[in-house]
Amino acid sequence: MSQPDQPSPSQCRPGTLAGEVRIAANRVVRRLRSQRGEADLPEHLFIVLTALNKFGPMTPGALAELEGVRPPSMTRTVNALAELGFVTKEAGEQDKRQVTVRLTPEGHNEIKETRRRRDAWLTKQLGTLSPDERQILAQASELLKRIAGQ
Repeated sequence: MSQPDQPSPSQCRPGTLAGEVRIAANRVVRRLRSQRGEADLPEHLFIVLTALNKFGPMTPGALAELEGVRPPSMTRTVNALAELGFVTKEAGEQDKRQVTVRLTPEGHNEIKETRRRRDAWLTKQLGTLSPDERQILAQASELLKRIAGQ
């Protein structure tokens, strides 16, 4: 693959570059999100699984707050995941009306498979780049992390 063209000075202006980076990043994210596990979960369901994987069992209310959605919407999401066998809903120890949502082994497997497919797709795409292009992308990755505040 040939080297990318050098950007013009006008393409490097923050305002112009912001649009270009936003568009490119959104396209990559859409392509990555299209790579799904066996259940072919919509992204909003997968995000809840990954939240439970990262933070552990929590209430639907805590999940709703974490994801910035209304509690009734999260209740529907949790119910859908429970019907698929990816989470369990357990009554609270002190207040039986309080529900705790927990990942099942099937939920863990769905996360693992989705991540495997996403990594495989991205690895294939990166394999089409020259070593120099991959080096540029590695540098850009560090800059994007810095922009994101990580």
